[in-house]
Amino acid sequence: MTEADIDAVSAVRVRGWQAAYRGLLPQSHLDAMSAAEDAEDRRSWFGRRPPEMCDLVAEHDGEVIGWICVGPARDPDLAPGPEVSAASVTGPAAGEVFALYVAPEVIGTGVGRALLAAGSARARANGFRTLYLWVIRGNHRARRFYERAGFVPDGAEEAYEVDGSSVPEVRYRRALGPGPG
Repeated sequence: MTEADIDAVSAVRVRGWQAAYRGLLPQSHLDAMSAAEDAEDRRSWFGRRPPEMCDLVAEHDGEVIGWICVGPARDPDLAPGPEVSAASVTGPAAGEVFALYVAPEVIGTGVGRALLAAGSARARANGFRTLYLWVIRGNHRARRFYERAGFVPDGAEEAYEVDGSSVPEVRYRRALGPGPG
């Protein structure tokens, strides 16, 4: 992802939220989302992000159709899983998929799988041995997608508030062994 991709990434993200979270987040919140505002926030953050953060885009015919962001896990309780001994880890043990969105019209075409594989490979190259992510509990499509990719719930759950509604999330994890995604 380059700075020139920010407007397109924001459009994919907002459309992705509006499609994926219908019925899971307050509709008023989804309707109020603005790709222009998202792009402004993303542009501000883009130049300040840590070097371990990786933003990748998927394109088709020169247009951004998907985006993934992977970097160091933010949860303080994370440690290498049982498949990775703490002594064998050099560098950061835990990475996180912060975002993975594809344009609604390309869901189910393999774009998400390709982005997840590329993001996982980049995380592995950055020294992460385990990859985590958070999924809204009721987002069954996303949960199936991640479970097919080898992620499993690790027992952690939390909720955040959106327009007065509690939104429960479940944390997933997957070991990053050698090889592709």
